[in-house]
Amino acid sequence: VSLGNGPSGICLSYLLSGYIPYFKRDSLHPHPILQRKLEEAPDVSILDQDLEYLSEGLEGRSHSPVALLFDTLQRPDTDFGGTAESVLTWWHETDRAVPHLVLGRNAPGGAWHSIEGSMVTLSRGEWMGLPDLPFKDWLKQKRRGLRNNRATAEDIAQYYQHYVMKKGLQKNFRCGTVVTSVRKVSAESISNHAQKDLQENSDSLWNFNEKSMEVFQVDGFFKTVKGDKEPFSIYAENVVLATGTYDSPTWLGVKGENLSYVHHQLSALEEAVKNSSIGIMSDPVLIVGAGLTAADAILFAHHCNIPVIHVFRRRVSDPGLIFNQLPKMMYPEYHKVHQMMKEQSAACAGPYECYVSLPEHHVLSFGKDKKCIFQDKNGYQKVYKISMALVLTGSNPNLSFLPNNGIDLAMDSDQPVNPKRNPIDVDPFTYECTQEKGLYALGPLAGDNFVRFVQGGALAVASSLLKKANKNPP
Repeated sequence: VSLGNGPSGICLSYLLSGYIPYFKRDSLHPHPILQRKLEEAPDVSILDQDLEYLSEGLEGRSHSPVALLFDTLQRPDTDFGGTAESVLTWWHETDRAVPHLVLGRNAPGGAWHSIEGSMVTLSRGEWMGLPDLPFKDWLKQKRRGLRNNRATAEDIAQYYQHYVMKKGLQKNFRCGTVVTSVRKVSAESISNHAQKDLQENSDSLWNFNEKSMEVFQVDGFFKTVKGDKEPFSIYAENVVLATGTYDSPTWLGVKGENLSYVHHQLSALEEAVKNSSIGIMSDPVLIVGAGLTAADAILFAHHCNIPVIHVFRRRVSDPGLIFNQLPKMMYPEYHKVHQMMKEQSAACAGPYECYVSLPEHHVLSFGKDKKCIFQDKNGYQKVYKISMALVLTGSNPNLSFLPNNGIDLAMDSDQPVNPKRNPIDVDPFTYECTQEKGLYALGPLAGDNFVRFVQGGALAVASSLLKKANKNPP
């Protein structure tokens, strides 16, 4: 059972449905050592090879060796601006399919359905694609091109839905499901009724391994068309956590943050503009944070001529600031926000109207009268009257369905799971949790934060599950 139907869950379902990658004969990979390794066993699928051996020595923009391996097999020289074709060929071997279910709250595509449709992605469009159906080929069918090599969130959400249909995966997907609990139970403790089901469905998901004394019980409910909640319980030997990180926005933890004018999602600003509750003549909107979501909010407000006060803790020149890591040519709009942050501080009037930047400041409190108090690094305080506040300082995964919120699975088991600072501790070549056998973690939960790199994790999980199901060729 895979929990989460975003790109990680979709890619895993593709691999578990019997779609098997092989090295394409006569293709040439620009990495000579990898090419030599691939030529050693051309008749053995990538899933059945030693992933540690193949990925050894690869370098790139991910810390995961398997993520780098699968990425470079699909997009051999993409980091150097090249467009070399994938060196993989895909065979559909139905006898090697592993029965599975993918559970998700929304349509296939996960959080991509919750993002404002016109938002442009940070990654290049071709990096958003899934195996054996290039994103730009799909866009061409829609007679569209990529703006600046980048795609909109709406395009991507549609592409992921199209991918599931085109590859015939929809029978494995259950949308509109909410999982409330995942826990290990002994196989004997399952009710006789469930045991009988298991025997009748001998070739289904519930075909347990004789040796397996413990299984996972996954509880939750389906949301029906009428809006009712139908409970379910599923038993599975293996569970994959692929729920992403978009669930719970981070709070500052300051006084007044729960007041009705303080929001934690960009959509609140879009909604306020749509219903004209704020406009050109309003008091400024406060935007807290210095990441890309905060930048998207600033661009949106700027486009609507809405005044903005922008508060963030870091220095503008801090190398850890995402803007200092993005190439200017590819990200002109984010470069513009960074320029505004530099040139338009409250201390000196700059060229941009309707925008004030307060670097190295933090919020002390939000008042009922919509007056907000900030403090700078020297302890000086300022008060501003605002119309609404957007706290956009990141988000955390919601793992409330796991015992102890999944904290015991994290690298540092004293702290909550966090994709950037404290991911779930997994084996780098199987993505199985080191603390709980049979439980796997994919995507942001395992520290892989880009669509192009979550797919290697799916390869690792599929390889491990095929070995467990003993569906390996002789």
